[in-house]
Amino acid sequence: MTNAPDTEKTNNKKARGTGPSVFKVMQSVAAGALGVQSNKRHEEDFASHSPWPYIIGGLLFTTLFVGTLVLVVRVVLSGQ
Repeated sequence: MTNAPDTEKTNNKKARGTGPSVFKVMQSVAAGALGVQSNKRHEEDFASHSPWPYIIGGLLFTTLFVGTLVLVVRVVLSGQ
C-alpha cells in the first residue's frame, strides 16, 4: 500500500518537470490570437506550472505579426 502514493508522487514530479512542447505552445498562441481556442486546450494551458513559454510565444507572435503588417504596407505603398 505504501507503493501507490510513491508512484503517484513520482508521476506528478515527471509531469511537472516537463513543460509544453514548442508545437503545443505555437498552436495555443495562434489559436488564442485568432480567438478560436477550445475550452479544453485553454484549461490545459492554464494547468501548466510556468507561463513563460506562452509569454515568450505571444511576444514572438506579436512581433512577427506587426513586422508582417509593416512589410505589407511598405510593399503596397512602394507600388504607387
